[in-house]
Amino acid sequence: MRPSSLAFALIGAGSAFVLASAVDARLGVARAEPALARKAEMVRELGLTDLCLFTEARYTRHLSQADLHTAFQDHPLSLDHFPSGSLVPPRRTF
Repeated sequence: MRPSSLAFALIGAGSAFVLASAVDARLGVARAEPALARKAEMVRELGLTDLCLFTEARYTRHLSQADLHTAFQDHPLSLDHFPSGSLVPPRRTF
C-alpha cells in the first residue's frame, strides 16, 4: 500500500465525517424549531431583554437597550474606563 493511499483514505473519512456532521446539524435545527418558537413567544409575551453579559457598565448590560451616546457620557473624546466596553463592538449602524 502506498502512503498516498492512506492519505486519500483519511481525507475521504474526514470528508464523510464533515458531511455527516452537517446533515446532523441540519436535522437538529429542524427538530429544535418548535421549541425555539415557543421560547421566542415566551420572550415576546414577558418582554424580556437580551442576555446580560457584563454587569459593570450600563451600556454593555443590555446591548439592545443602551443608547448610542452612553459610552461618551463623560466627554466625547474620553477613553472608556470599563473593560467590557472594549469587548463589545459598536453597532454597525453607528
